[in-house]
Amino acid sequence: MFVLGNLLGAVAQLLHMIISLYIWVVIIAALISWVSPDPYNPVVRFLRGATEPLLYRIRRFLPVAGGIDFSPLVLILLLYFADMFIVKTLSEIAYKMR
Repeated sequence: MFVLGNLLGAVAQLLHMIISLYIWVVIIAALISWVSPDPYNPVVRFLRGATEPLLYRIRRFLPVAGGIDFSPLVLILLLYFADMFIVKTLSEIAYKMR
């Protein structure tokens, strides 16, 4: 059973790194949106392509408050919740299987 425990521990760590990286992508995309970036820049296109599908779904439920877009903040909070809940749960299960 320790092999499965190690596998779950590795999956938990990998998921934590992916969530952390995506949080930084959301932060950078939000900061870049404050300036007027070139929409044909490959970096800007990647950031928008990586974040817009989730941000669009959140924007449908959030009202616009004074022209400020709170969807990146909501997405970051949801990602932190997923990191704390899912990754911690997987880590605890992996620890108990060892």
